[in-house]
Amino acid sequence: MPAVGVVATGGKEYPGNLTPFVTVTCVVAAMGGSHLRLRHRNLRRGHDDGVVPEEVLPVGVQEEDGGHDDQPVLQFGRKLSMLFGGLLFCSGAIINGAAKAVWMLILGRMLLGFGIGFANQSVPLYLSEMAPYKFRGALNIGFQLSITIGILVANILNYFFAKIKGGWGWRLSLGGAMVPALIITIGSLVLPDTPNSMIERGQNHEAREKLKRIRGVDDVDEEFNDLVAASDESKKVEHPWRNLLQRKYRPHLTMAILIPFFQQFTGINVIMFYAPVLFETIGFKNDASLMSAVITGIVNVTATLVSIYGVDKWGRRFLFLEGGTQMLICQAVVTAAIGAKFGVDGTPGDLPKWYAIVVVLFICIYVAGFAWSWGPLGWLVPSEIFPLEIRSAAQSINVSVNMIFTFLIAQVFLTMLCHLKFGLFLFFAFFVLVMSVFVYFFLPETKGIPIEEMSQVWKSHWYWSRYVTDEDFPYRGVQMGKNGLAVKEV
Repeated sequence: MPAVGVVATGGKEYPGNLTPFVTVTCVVAAMGGSHLRLRHRNLRRGHDDGVVPEEVLPVGVQEEDGGHDDQPVLQFGRKLSMLFGGLLFCSGAIINGAAKAVWMLILGRMLLGFGIGFANQSVPLYLSEMAPYKFRGALNIGFQLSITIGILVANILNYFFAKIKGGWGWRLSLGGAMVPALIITIGSLVLPDTPNSMIERGQNHEAREKLKRIRGVDDVDEEFNDLVAASDESKKVEHPWRNLLQRKYRPHLTMAILIPFFQQFTGINVIMFYAPVLFETIGFKNDASLMSAVITGIVNVTATLVSIYGVDKWGRRFLFLEGGTQMLICQAVVTAAIGAKFGVDGTPGDLPKWYAIVVVLFICIYVAGFAWSWGPLGWLVPSEIFPLEIRSAAQSINVSVNMIFTFLIAQVFLTMLCHLKFGLFLFFAFFVLVMSVFVYFFLPETKGIPIEEMSQVWKSHWYWSRYVTDEDFPYRGVQMGKNGLAVKEV
């Protein structure tokens, strides 16, 4: 049966509370790391809106969205990796804002890419390790919430920067990236390191005291001992990259590759492309780009808040499957509506206002479906499923795959749009169907499971249990039956 990984009452539960300390810590970490990635991604829109002059931004720089993923995160600690990311990103923003030549823009963008790699590598792991397991989903999705808020703010600012007389507004757009860079840089200096990474670096006493403060209780022995046991196992692994190819890590490697791949093939880019055209038809005219960004941005933020509320109540699988179904239906409706009016030549002719309103409504419903499913969960689930011994390496693969396909889709999107027209919606709808089927059959539920006990969901899964056995991951806590329910403690 595909529905697995649900912990029943009576399973292992670590004592602890959602303390103000850990809440503030996770909020600050999420703000910094996610704004780094987001500002970099959305500066490209500044060029689309005329903020950055065409002659200043060469083709090779316009579409760059890569990032360097540094594997030795545990050797540095999560917070030091975030500090490196913030400093690199801040340097890139300064160089870009003050650019006098193309080489400065290229250098600045390279530094931004390195900064993004550090931040996207460390922030999701930091959040998953720091948060109490019962609230891990909500606190981790703070990462995506900051992305959605940043998208909204960046698009609005770019709109007004483009109207600055003299054509120098693009410097504000590029240089303004220093603001989120400073957030992550300063935040990394004041944030505590996670107990997991402190134990990994031999700071056991400090880790126990930090765990007490994070959980708000003194009785942390059980969780601490599990963290130490996980660290001891990880120290036996000399080559985490090579170990990823072992049979027992087959489900982890599969998720590290397919989840970010599917996230980029949801079709969110093609939806956002058509939105300004439809808003112009409704009557916003020259403000169509702004209104499209504002309305879809508000939907994005609101839906992400829904995900924060429900991810630890309804579960990851429910949001994945509901969001996928919602996106699939909306893509089918929008395909039919745009195909009927735009045809194959791309000109809508006399498009009735009510018609455009209906299409925009379904676009907003689609954006909501993405924003409470594949948007945040594409970062949450990979960050919580990897055992400590391969966590940094596997997260590097997850981030790299995400960045690679973000880049590839940006490169081929317009070409595909010119050839497929409205059929491009069907192209991405096919992938939404495939990814929903994949989630239904192959992704176990991870809600309410301590991060160091996550191996149990694979051993009880109908398919992955053939790769992950008791010998690979000995039970330290909850033993789970084939229906995904905890049956006894060991």
